[in-house]
Amino acid sequence: MTRDTTPTGGAPRLPEVRSVDPGSVHVLYEPRATRVVLTGEIDAELGPDLLEAAEDALTSGRPLQVDAHHVTFMDSTGLAFLARLASRSRGRRVTLIRPPAVVKFLIETTNIVQLLDVVDEEPALVGEDDGPQPA
Repeated sequence: MTRDTTPTGGAPRLPEVRSVDPGSVHVLYEPRATRVVLTGEIDAELGPDLLEAAEDALTSGRPLQVDAHHVTFMDSTGLAFLARLASRSRGRRVTLIRPPAVVKFLIETTNIVQLLDVVDEEPALVGEDDGPQPA
């Protein structure tokens, strides 16, 4: 059965279209850490890219950072990605940087938060001088 969306005496009403913020994942190799940058909607459509990014990041051998600042949505695919990184990081903690409320809610509800170091501020730039050196 099809519903007529034409209001009485008016032009046909167009269905509402939700703005979609496509997701992306990028792996950045920095001198002291490997940073994975997540943006947009992290869902099943991004699954193959997340698997590849996880393998790339894990094989770098460096501490792992995940910048989630620009994530607008995350489903179980994104949670599985975070859990995979944390469980395979060879004893090193994965740092989750600036996760938005939607991501915080998911990692806290599923207890994945226990596997991650969550920080709300940008860590010092990787490779930045660690301060004055003794003379």
